[in-house]
Amino acid sequence: MTAFRIISLFVLIVACTPQETPATSRSAQFSAFPDKLFATFETSCNGPGEEFRKIGNRQFECQELLPPKTTAYLILNYDGYPQNLPKSVTRLTAEKNAGGYLVEADLFFNVPRETGPAAKVPVESKELDKTLSAIYRTMGGSPF
Repeated sequence: MTAFRIISLFVLIVACTPQETPATSRSAQFSAFPDKLFATFETSCNGPGEEFRKIGNRQFECQELLPPKTTAYLILNYDGYPQNLPKSVTRLTAEKNAGGYLVEADLFFNVPRETGPAAKVPVESKELDKTLSAIYRTMGGSPF
């Protein structure tokens, strides 16, 4: 009976103690260039309506066509041009620094317009940030 009370007390203490949750971020530090991360990023961007592009030195992006309702919403609300459809863009950039490489992700909708520059509509999502942080950790990075 005493053992049961001790276990119950331990469970109560653990349940009431704030648990550390891993940091979520769109940025992570890697000690070396994360070749595996970028190779996986390129491989995963090969579905229908997806296009992988290298847009600069250590800068890559995956562009993806959107579902019809999302496309219509973006065209109507951001003065989009129906002849050039909006796309979801995930951009990864690696920058050399003293600790190795800083990798940053940028997620946005690119909405082309008939005239003028395209609208860049940021995508804000805690779930996406958690997923990115988990990917960074799996690939050897430290989100911050």
